[in-house]
Amino acid sequence: MHAITIEQPGGPEALVWADVPDPVVGDGEVLVEVAASAVNRADVLQRQGFYNPPPGASPHPGLECSGRISSIGPGVSGWSVGDEVCALLAGGGYAQKVAVPAGQLLPVPAGLDLVTAAALPEVVCTVWSNVFMVAGLRPGETLLVHGGSSGIGTMAIQLAKAVGARVAVTAGGKEKLARCAELGADILIDYREQDFVEELRAATDGVGADVILDIMGAKYLTRNVDALAVNGRLAIIGLQGGVKAELNLATLLAKRAAVTATTLRARPLEEKAAIVAAVREHVWPLVEAGRIQPVVHATYPMPEAAEAHRVLESSTHVGKLLLTT
Repeated sequence: MHAITIEQPGGPEALVWADVPDPVVGDGEVLVEVAASAVNRADVLQRQGFYNPPPGASPHPGLECSGRISSIGPGVSGWSVGDEVCALLAGGGYAQKVAVPAGQLLPVPAGLDLVTAAALPEVVCTVWSNVFMVAGLRPGETLLVHGGSSGIGTMAIQLAKAVGARVAVTAGGKEKLARCAELGADILIDYREQDFVEELRAATDGVGADVILDIMGAKYLTRNVDALAVNGRLAIIGLQGGVKAELNLATLLAKRAAVTATTLRARPLEEKAAIVAAVREHVWPLVEAGRIQPVVHATYPMPEAAEAHRVLESSTHVGKLLLTT
């Protein structure tokens, strides 16, 4: 088969479409003929040499895919050859074939085409596990999403609105904020020109956000805690703003607030399967009803993955970037 390889860490040009061995299907796995994958920030970090796959995972980038099951390994039930699926991966999505643990498979939602389904697994599992399973966002609460126009952000807006929450977002520029508003965002903050702590306080009568979904890490840590409501929960899922910061614990104590930080890729199979099962139960009906829709900015042939990475790093996109085989 062919896959995107990374012989040496570097810029987008390090991504090379090459002939590689087919994956071997193990116990509890299925082989998926990939129709599409999607580009995530973690793929960029892997390309740069900063985020290696966990032990036993495919060396090729790609944390999600869609396609058709072509063979089934021992110990797998509930799936058949020919089923159209999308999947959460620890790696290997940038390829023509990938072996997937059965617990990380999802059926392609009714009404959604096979290629577009590749935009769902990573963002939905990330948002649902952090915003709802960990941070416990409830109807009537306020969620602040940093990077509201990203793949994660566009999904977080829709899911939070679907459960009856109020949504604030930060994004760079009027066009991106307008897209967030179209998806349902209530409070629009241009981080280039406005202070999100002040804007959020003004919009919430000084209360702040009950839950914050953060991709920045160290750069925003102190300000995020300042922006939290009493009993607020800060969920950190990215480190685009650095890894080290000081925090005044007295502020955290006074607000009876919590700070959590999670990754998805390296979690045990059982934890991933539990998240995928929760997504299938709670989110898939919303997708099939048309209340949640993946936002796709552009689609590229998989051999042109380098161009998709350039677009992602330029931050000119809204939503997801897909790669098709």
